[in-house]
Amino acid sequence: MTNLRIALYQPDIPGNTGTILRLAACLGLGVDVIEPAGFDISDRNLKRAGMDYLSAVSLTRHVNWLQFDEWRRSEGRRLVLATTKSPEPYTQFAYTPNDILLFGRESAGVPDHVHDAVEGRILIPMIEGQRSINVAMSAAMIAGEAMRQTVWSKMT
Repeated sequence: MTNLRIALYQPDIPGNTGTILRLAACLGLGVDVIEPAGFDISDRNLKRAGMDYLSAVSLTRHVNWLQFDEWRRSEGRRLVLATTKSPEPYTQFAYTPNDILLFGRESAGVPDHVHDAVEGRILIPMIEGQRSINVAMSAAMIAGEAMRQTVWSKMT
């Protein structure tokens, strides 16, 4: 188990959330869901995408952004936002073991006040003309790089 966490800001699509929960269970990552979500968190689509991995993931639900932000600050955790509004590629960012990797809503990303509260902003470079990569795919790419830097490189 690692100290790295994935946070989902008001997720819209249960299948993506379920896929991220499955990823987190397999990699030993904790997951924070910042509500309100755009679906019932116990929705069967979430369970279908997460399969039997849901019981293996450390999932924390936060009533709203303020509660989540208070909690993570009290824990001394840095918040790193995946955003198309950053010039810094995710592969060039220096992750720490206590980072929380934040992903916005599929439909709208995160509002400005959330953008302003983060300590790091990262980008997955894409070819021109494309809008965004699926949030579950983005979470996998970025979590993999963060783990490569903070966990897997220490295992050799």
